[in-house]
This record gives sequence, structure tokens and C-alpha cells, in this order.
Amino acid sequence: MKTQVKELPLPGFYRAANAGEYGYGANAGKLQDAAVSWRAANDISVAATDKFNLHLLLIDVQKDFCFPEGSLYVAGRSGRGAVDDSRRIAEFIYRNLGALTNVTATLDTHFSHQIFFPSFWVDQDDKPLTPYREVTREQIERGQARPNPAMAKWLCGGNYPWLLKQVKYYCEELERAGKYTLYLWPPHCLLGSDGHALAGVVQEARLFHSFTRGMQSWAEVKGGNPLTENYSVMRPEVLSRHDGQPLAQRNTQFLKTLLTADAVVIAGQAASHCVKSSIDDLLGEIVAQDAALARKVYLLTDCMSAVTVPDGKGGFAADFTPQADAALKRFADAGMHLVRSTDPLASWPDLRIA
Repeated sequence: MKTQVKELPLPGFYRAANAGEYGYGANAGKLQDAAVSWRAANDISVAATDKFNLHLLLIDVQKDFCFPEGSLYVAGRSGRGAVDDSRRIAEFIYRNLGALTNVTATLDTHFSHQIFFPSFWVDQDDKPLTPYREVTREQIERGQARPNPAMAKWLCGGNYPWLLKQVKYYCEELERAGKYTLYLWPPHCLLGSDGHALAGVVQEARLFHSFTRGMQSWAEVKGGNPLTENYSVMRPEVLSRHDGQPLAQRNTQFLKTLLTADAVVIAGQAASHCVKSSIDDLLGEIVAQDAALARKVYLLTDCMSAVTVPDGKGGFAADFTPQADAALKRFADAGMHLVRSTDPLASWPDLRIA
């Protein structure tokens, strides 16, 4: 059978309004039953017979990022950013369910004490630091920011001087690589919390795809190392320790999975951080192998938003929209395609599915 490029109707159980419901969850049993009749009614083949491997990568579409009730809601400038993005992602999956071979969801996964959380740090008066601020090597050297001594025993066998060297080295490595300055976020996506779960409508859509097409509901977990940030699903921000030992590794198997797909579609949160970082690392690998491979990557620009931090006065204390826009332009200049989720796949440039 040919991979199906025709657009499909939205299934009867789908409710767009659920994209804004924090408590909404998918009923896997009902979805599995509904998939049987849906597959027959729409003449959908199993993904194993696809001659064109179209891989959808959904980055961190989790409740803490996708709802105002979440601890790190990605509102964009509109205030509805991730809520509307989740709806459009779900509808993109349903309309193109017959063409999507694989759908992989990344899961930002954290614990209570990590280098980018305030709980990891104390100031010169031993008080916890606050979120939405930077930490630099200079601040560490002045004693204005230092690792919480309570962590030393379980983190490095009680060797606090080692930990102090490591965090200085970490900030140096970020600055040397020209990446982000270490930034403290509020606790988010803690393993076991409600905020760690995928947004209900997205989980529902990807499970329906999985049951209908007989494909695994793939997921990539990232972010559990307490000593490094992990914006990108491809690799943590820093890979080595100050003593020369490895700190973390690149996700080479997943990079290979994406690079061997016939086309890769990317959406998720946040456009200014985890999406941007993941695409940057993917592009770096593409350039190292064959720059022409960039043309098989499609970015759903209407299914991602930038981080904004309201100032309570109608403006923003922080607005990363310009960084997200600049990154998209850079990706397009490298050959990647900027498309919208509502554009038919048949109209996408360089996409030859059937």
C-alpha cells in the first residue's frame, strides 16, 4: 500500500476545547477500540507498510509548559501560545494520521535539585536563590551564588570543594561555547508530578495514531542529570566534568533515527529554548554529514511559542521571542522548511511522499 497523503477528518471524540483543560486526560482503552473502526472506515494501512518514513518530533508538549496552571507556561506574546499550539498539533496528527509513520514525544524530566533550579543554590547569606535570574562564574567566585551544601553528600560523596569547582567549570563551559548563560527556572516537569504529563489532547492524538497505525508510542526522556541543563533532546549542554571525566553523552541513537527518516517534522515547546536547541544540534549533525539533508526537515511554525515572563504591568520582564524568530530564520537559511500545520502536506516543498 502507498503511504496516504489525503487529509482525514477529525475523529468524533476529539474536542478542541480540551486543549485548554489542564485536567483533561486520554482514555487509552477507548482510543484503542475507536482506532479499529477508524482504520477500516478510512482505509488506513499500518505504518509498517509505509514506503516513506515521515517522522513527527514533538518536543516537551507537557502540562507544565502548555497550560497557565503549569509552573512554566509558554504563553508567547499572545498569552495563549502553548494552548493553541497543542490544539493545532493534535489536529495536524489527526488530519495526517495516514501519512505519519512515527510520532516521538520528548519528556523533559527533572528532580527536585538540579543546576537550573533555585533549590540547587544559596546566596552569601545561605538563602535560596530565586527563579528567573542568571548565575555566572563571577557570581560564584564572589560568593553571591554557591551550591546548596545540603546536596554535597548525595551528589558527590560530601566533597563540597569538588562541587564548587564543577559549577564554576560548568559556567565557564557555557560561556566558552557561546550558549545560554546558566538561568534558573521554577521547578517544572518533576518526575511523578501532574506537570510532567503530556498535554491531554496531544497524548490523545499520538496514542490514536499509535493504535490506528500499529506503531509504538515513542518517547525520548531527557533532563535528569543534576549537573547539566538539557534543553536539547540530542545532548545535554555540557558533556564533561572539570576533572576530565564524562558528565553526560549525546543521544546518538535518536540522532540516527531522525537522520535516516525520509522527512522530519518538528513542533513543541519552547521555540526559544528546547525546540531551538534540539534543532540546532540536529542541524549541526546534518552539516557534519551532508548539508543537503536540511531540506528534509520541516518546522511547524504555528505549533511552537517562545518563553515570555509577564511583569505584572502588562509588559514582559523577559521576552525570548526575538531569539526564537532569529533561530527560525537561521534554520530556514540552512535549508530547513518553515511550514504551517494547516498547509496540506501535498503543498510542502521537497516532500515527495507518494
